Amino acid sequence: MSTPLMTPGTARTTRAALVATAAWKNAAEVSTPFRVVGLDGVRAVAVTLVILFHLTPGTTVGGYLGIDIFFVVSGYLITSLLLREREDSGRVRLRVFWTRRARRLLPALGILVLVCCGAAAVIGGDVLVGLGLQVLGAATFSSNWLLLATGSSYFGDSLPELFRNLWSLAVEEQFDLVWPLLLVLALFRMPRPLRIAGVTLLAVASALAMAALWTSTDATRVYYGTDTHSFGLAIGAVLALLADTWPRHALEWPRAARTALGLAGPLALLALLGMAVTMPGDAAVVFRGGLVVVAVLTAIVIAALRVPGTPLAALLELGAFRWIGRRSYGLYLWHWPVFVLVVSVLPSWPRDGVAGWALGGIALVITVAISALSYRLVEQPIRRQGFRETIRVLRSGWHATAPRAIAGVAVALLVVTAGVGTVAALTSDPGVGQSQRAVEAGQRAIREARGGDGGGDGSPSPHSSPTSRPSATPVAGPQISAIGDSVMLAAAPGLESRLPGISIDAAVSRRLPAALDIVRAQADDGTLRPVVVVGLATNGPIARSTLEEPRAAIGRDRELVVITAQAPRGWIDPNNRILSAFAASYRNVELSNWHDAAQPILGELNRDQIHFGPTGARVFTHSIEAALERLAELPPSGGPLPNGPDRTPH
Repeated sequence: MSTPLMTPGTARTTRAALVATAAWKNAAEVSTPFRVVGLDGVRAVAVTLVILFHLTPGTTVGGYLGIDIFFVVSGYLITSLLLREREDSGRVRLRVFWTRRARRLLPALGILVLVCCGAAAVIGGDVLVGLGLQVLGAATFSSNWLLLATGSSYFGDSLPELFRNLWSLAVEEQFDLVWPLLLVLALFRMPRPLRIAGVTLLAVASALAMAALWTSTDATRVYYGTDTHSFGLAIGAVLALLADTWPRHALEWPRAARTALGLAGPLALLALLGMAVTMPGDAAVVFRGGLVVVAVLTAIVIAALRVPGTPLAALLELGAFRWIGRRSYGLYLWHWPVFVLVVSVLPSWPRDGVAGWALGGIALVITVAISALSYRLVEQPIRRQGFRETIRVLRSGWHATAPRAIAGVAVALLVVTAGVGTVAALTSDPGVGQSQRAVEAGQRAIREARGGDGGGDGSPSPHSSPTSRPSATPVAGPQISAIGDSVMLAAAPGLESRLPGISIDAAVSRRLPAALDIVRAQADDGTLRPVVVVGLATNGPIARSTLEEPRAAIGRDRELVVITAQAPRGWIDPNNRILSAFAASYRNVELSNWHDAAQPILGELNRDQIHFGPTGARVFTHSIEAALERLAELPPSGGPLPNGPDRTPH
């Protein structure tokens, strides 16, 4: 009997069947409290969301929630490991636990710092600003608190902080330091129900602290804070405590529980993916329950994976998910610093929309390559053998074959070169970034224009002002109250020069909701002028309702100018469309189209493509003057609106 030939289509079908069969076999493995089949897939989902969020702006507006998925996974795994050790040996050896964590984390982190600092020394510029403090944070796992102490904003972009992403690693490692001690000294001494209740209360307290301390102006404090952002870790720990007594074989599970978790797991994962593409990071709901929901949904996914042989476990155990998940630590470490360095090398490339994904694509290729090499050549050998044994093996290679000797020399040269570069980078810190210099110049211009009366942060002098302007007259500086963010501060010298007497109230990282309080305060103390200029669309998504409130607060006798934004951010185009439609809706509202005016001079802007020097300040001021001229041309109230130039940002 002849054997039929296998066609290419048959071969592909057979390979797919083999892959699916292998995944089902892997999923059918026994899930223990420590080894959960499919958990690498959960890690893969988390790191993919974060990378898409950073490298492809606009694709996943809620991709940041991958961090909270990581937190739950870490809380579950660390607690499960400690529980297993106590069950096996009757005690927890803290020194051994912390040594294992050091083997897992320090090698990749050390390589990251050395290589990226060396690259920053070559590139120079703003990537060197504050680098010493960032390296200190990396070395001591205190990045989140050091960033908060220096006034850094997770949602701002005044400086390209090379190791900003290490804030989450700091939160996790502070948990790794304190949590085992708390378990050993207190929780293990309690009855199991009381232990679970106590950890649940810790999670609730952290979530409530985030909700209570959150402010709409900048959520960095509650996002970076270990106290306000550790509920995910605690929820993972609660799951580990609950699951410690769960069955380890599929047939031991009651049918109702298997069915419930079999449905709940996939639905929870789909909900997480849905939130990743629909929940922007500036929404109040994020910090008042949204991230808690993310943590609970992640816990449900992990709980579902504890039932062996489920379709969800088979899916998340596929080879691609396992490969990404096992290297997720390195991928997370490298993607942000590499992206910052790539952007610094290519400052004029577009960073928004599909065109901006090219930068992210370059950073992704570099990230995957370095992470894979680090995992194979550094992380795994040290994790399996320890630091001393790995060093001994490297020493033995020095006297072995020529290829191994050459490899050893290459590694030594790389480490020495990176070390020298790191020292050069740390000693070359210019102290102040390009954008910060522009902001400080604006603050000085405001103080000088006010004769020292104005606030150092850009707040206006407390002089009473008229509430209306005569119709069809040019708008002069003394008739204008300008409210803005760091972009307006950068433009302050130009504004003061072209519109002398203008009142400027601007602050770094300010967002649109702050405008209402400022308008009301100035109206109450009599300093709000006839024309109000608002430029607050840079630092986050805006809503039409948030524009309506300050418009209503200025009153019918005043006029309003809103400024479009220029920044490489996914929310800029939607913001500008909202501003354009808003200005077109009211007779006493005009649009200053800074976005379109900036396009021909993008090369003149700072590397962040947001702030600028004298050239940008001049163009920014001209865009406002053009809007003021159109206001002056308006007929008296009740007359028809003239046909002006196209207001729509292109």
